[in-house]
Formats: sequence, C-alpha cells, structure tokens
Amino acid sequence: MINLAIDIGNTRCKLGLFAGVELIRQEIWPEIDAGRLAEYAYNQKVQNVIFSSVGQLEPDAIGPLPAGLTVLQLSAQTPLPIVNAYATPETLGKDRLAAVVGAFELFPGENCLVIDAGTCLTTDLLSAEGVYVGGNISPGIRMRLRAMHEFTARLPLVEPGPIDDLLGSSTETALRNGGQLGAILETEQLITRCEERFGPLRVLFTGGDAEVFEKSLKKKIFVNHNLVLLGLNKILRYNVPLQD
Repeated sequence: MINLAIDIGNTRCKLGLFAGVELIRQEIWPEIDAGRLAEYAYNQKVQNVIFSSVGQLEPDAIGPLPAGLTVLQLSAQTPLPIVNAYATPETLGKDRLAAVVGAFELFPGENCLVIDAGTCLTTDLLSAEGVYVGGNISPGIRMRLRAMHEFTARLPLVEPGPIDDLLGSSTETALRNGGQLGAILETEQLITRCEERFGPLRVLFTGGDAEVFEKSLKKKIFVNHNLVLLGLNKILRYNVPLQD
C-alpha cells in the first residue's frame, strides 16, 4: 500500500511517500498546490493520504484528489497510537504531535525527548508507556538573534556560526553566544532535568538547526529530519488497517 504524508509548515511543504513503513521518496514544495498534488498522487499510485498544517487551510487546498483515496487530516480528534495527556489538545501543534508519534514509531517502549530546532525550539516528552506528557516552547536560535537586532537600536543581525569561547570577545560573538550558546545550554539543562525525573532518555532532534545542536551538545542525540513524516504515516496506518 502506498501512503502519502504531507506536512504543511509556515514556509514550505514536505511530502513523504511510503510503502508501508518505508519512506521511499521525499519532496519539498514551496507551498501546497491542489492541482500538482492530484497529479502527484495519481502518478505515484497513492492509496491513502494524511496531512497536517500549522495554519488554517483553504477548503480546496488539498483536493479534489483522485477518486478512491482515503484522506485523513490530523486534528485533535484523530485517534492516535499514543495517549495524549496534554491539557489542551486542540492547541497542540500538529507537527509537535506527529514528531512525538514518529519517535514512538522508531523507539517504542523508551522515554523519548523530541526536540524540534526550527523557528521555535520545542521540546516534547513521550514516556516509555506511550504517553505524551507535554513539553515546552521557546524561541529558536535565529529568532533569538533576530529579536536582539530588531528590538534594539544598534545591535547588528548575527547569523549562527562557530562558538569559540564561553564569553564573547566582540559584539558579534557576544550576540552569537547569547542567542546560540544560550539555546544550547538551555537545551542541555532541560535534557539533564528530564533524565533526572523520567530516567534514561532517547533524545531525538529534528528541524533546520538540528545539526547546530548535534555539533555542540555534550549529550548523545539522534537527528532525523523526517520525524514528522514518519509520525504522520504511523497515524495513518493506525487509522487505516492493513497498511504494512
């Protein structure tokens, strides 16, 4: 069975084509296009589609798709292979939820801390029992650096880069240390505290700045940029039987 998972973000759209559990093709589109999507689904012989969006979609953004396809939109009401213990599930970002399910797919029976290092830095905890406990949201590295530039009169805009010392020796390195190293130290401390509270953790990173953390963290981590797509496909298979 061929499944198509679609992750519609703020700046781009990621598509993952699956044969059962195997990701066989991935594409990145600048935006979702209903006509292009219908053609793609037809050409790839897609049988089931799941999509999630961080924002509100127009009613015809996804369809019409070829006849006979099962189409599932991830929402707060979608049945999940994990238990969602979030107090306000309707406000939980669909990408965060899908990434946690992706971790469950890769490492069932383990405590998993999922960290998405993108525009925002999100951290989400899945217990070994398959319960989504909750998480945090803080500014991502680039948001921190841009905020210091935009909300002050004279501080320059600095891009992420190498960290040479704990303390900056120029305005540029001071800003980079404050924004980039600050995010790294914050994340490192959060991992430590979660380990103290929940026990051994599998730490998974995704998102555009995942490699920045991979190079700098003193913790063992696992980077997977397709975590959301893997989670979406897992949710689709959970809702549409006999997919593997």
